[in-house]
Amino acid sequence: MPDSNIEPTTQRRALLPFLADGHSGGSRSAMTCIYRCGNACAHPAPNTTENEYLGDIATAAVSRRGVLQAAGAGALVLGTGAGSLLGGQSAAAAETSGMVTAPGSELSFKAVAPNKLDALVLPPGYSQHVIIRWGEAVLPGAPAFDIDNQTPEAQAMQFGYNNDYVWFLALRDRDDLGLLVVNHEYTNEELMFRGYTSGDTATEDQVRIAQMAHGLSVVLVRRSRGGEWRPVVNGSRYNRRITAQTPMRLTGPAAGSDFLKTALDSTGKNVLGTLNNCAGGLTPWGTILTAEENFNQYFAGGDGAPEADKPRLARYGIPTTSFKPAFGYRGWEKYDERFNLTLHPNEANRHGYIVEIDPADPGFTPLKRTALGRFKHEGADISLASDGRVVAYMGDDERFDYLYKYVSDEPMRTDQSRGARRHNLTLLDNGTLYVAKLTGNSPPSEIDGTGTLPSDGAFDGTGEWIALAQGSTSFVEGMTAEEVYVFTRLAADKAGATKMDRPEEVQTNPRTGAVYLALTNNSARQVVQVDEPNPRPFNRHGQVLELVDAGSDGTALTFGWNLLLVCGDPSDPSTYFAGFDKSKVSPISCPDNLGFDAAGNLWIATDGNALGSNDGFFAVSLEGPNRGLVKQFLSVPVGSEACGLEFTPDMQTVFVAVQHPGEVTGASVDNPASVWPDGEYARPAVVGVWRSASGSKRIGV
Repeated sequence: MPDSNIEPTTQRRALLPFLADGHSGGSRSAMTCIYRCGNACAHPAPNTTENEYLGDIATAAVSRRGVLQAAGAGALVLGTGAGSLLGGQSAAAAETSGMVTAPGSELSFKAVAPNKLDALVLPPGYSQHVIIRWGEAVLPGAPAFDIDNQTPEAQAMQFGYNNDYVWFLALRDRDDLGLLVVNHEYTNEELMFRGYTSGDTATEDQVRIAQMAHGLSVVLVRRSRGGEWRPVVNGSRYNRRITAQTPMRLTGPAAGSDFLKTALDSTGKNVLGTLNNCAGGLTPWGTILTAEENFNQYFAGGDGAPEADKPRLARYGIPTTSFKPAFGYRGWEKYDERFNLTLHPNEANRHGYIVEIDPADPGFTPLKRTALGRFKHEGADISLASDGRVVAYMGDDERFDYLYKYVSDEPMRTDQSRGARRHNLTLLDNGTLYVAKLTGNSPPSEIDGTGTLPSDGAFDGTGEWIALAQGSTSFVEGMTAEEVYVFTRLAADKAGATKMDRPEEVQTNPRTGAVYLALTNNSARQVVQVDEPNPRPFNRHGQVLELVDAGSDGTALTFGWNLLLVCGDPSDPSTYFAGFDKSKVSPISCPDNLGFDAAGNLWIATDGNALGSNDGFFAVSLEGPNRGLVKQFLSVPVGSEACGLEFTPDMQTVFVAVQHPGEVTGASVDNPASVWPDGEYARPAVVGVWRSASGSKRIGV
């Protein structure tokens, strides 16, 4: 393993030209901006309302790791009432089995130094193993991967591209056997196909392969005595690929709405595929929630859509003045007409939801839950209120968009009957959808843009939840309930919600119940938009927020918040690390995914490090004298994003999803910016990391 003190070496990396004019010029490469979100930052933010700015306050979704604590139900049983063999989950299982260590447990690993190495760099005493790569078999009979002989049929049986969020679901309550469920967010065609130029020249096979490389993979994995995890393909009844062509159902109060009907589906209840799956959540009844984020970039023909539809399309970032988008044009509509909005203007309304799947049932039809609203979902992590009702916090990952919450009407049933399963599968269809309005509690004169703390010693404040709709009842003047659920952004505009900046994932501390929200960045924030939750203008590095619901169970209509971290170079006076000595912390930029270890330490995965180093995993102490101590645990290869951040129940493995390695402007299969993990060209992959040194086998502590 590379030592944390190793000096960065020269990479196999050329000076490569921009893919296209008009790149936004931030910390990400032009390739990332084009394929991740259609270069959204190069365009005006879709939110043009006059609602107040209270910026980067964050995403919302109370953690899957808080499900057990909130439910008080012990080990999680997946597939309730269906005879599932799946058992306890992740750190939540450790929490309920007495494995939690003392509050504020020391982060004992040696911090990894910032670097630009084309490698997965770990602290001394840790080992790694690539579990599964893009193109490797998921289903029996899948051919061996050959980059020069790809087919849509093969990709539909193989591990998809750009592995983002990862869940590990223990099988039969074992620590050494379980399911990996992995999101495949988007595709980088230049890094997949030799000679690829653009969507204008994309072949039908290339489009179909890309569609099959989206969605999710469900893979049975087994751990060896040496700590390595390997996929089990033959003999697994659980393995499954879900793609952009998988049949799904729209459910909830908007299902069947005229806004969801197309010439290809007159019912408005049946849809093909899930797109741009980012993070998600685990329900206490054992299903997975996967979030559709930047779905807008797959559609062309907005200029030919009905005039009445164009303001709604534009609010979701879909161009309405030209046939194809200026950036990130994929050409899918050439071979799949539902992506042509001139022909099918309602097809875009059928994407942008939270999608529920049951990993224990390969025949389960994925369900798009309209009651949770339609926007660019980052995730929807779930907890249970004290009365058993479901609470889901959700962030809309766009500059100056909003924070949402959903509370179910009925409580979850905990018995193991089939009736309980049927009941629990309705909980995300019947409830109330809210949007957040936030305020700071310091005089505006004390928030001067320098990052100096106000006189009360903290960036903090309060907030309220504004109801948007419940079932068939709309609380937004001038909008029906169906309109609220399908055009949720416009409903929140009308409700006067607080503008926020790219809210990402949220997790709940299983020890304290506090909710932590990752706010990646917002370099577009102007000086006049600085306020207490956003104490810096042109914020390229992001921050992390603590959110506390009054009543501590998520159903209250008011809450409090404070900034835990204001990220960036610790030598920058505008940064803040919960009051901890900044000379002793690792620099951190652009927080994205979050998680918790069994000791209650917060873990952060970064995306788009604006300090110039590779992204990675970081651990943060939250209690005692070390509160605010940030230590970098690992870094990922050149051009990649650190995703996954999922622990096994025994805390002896952390899964790392290395997404889009080599995603550097101008890179290609034949001119790679990264050759991780195999030395020829880059391939996204999921890696298991474990502690190989003598002593404790737990990650981090």
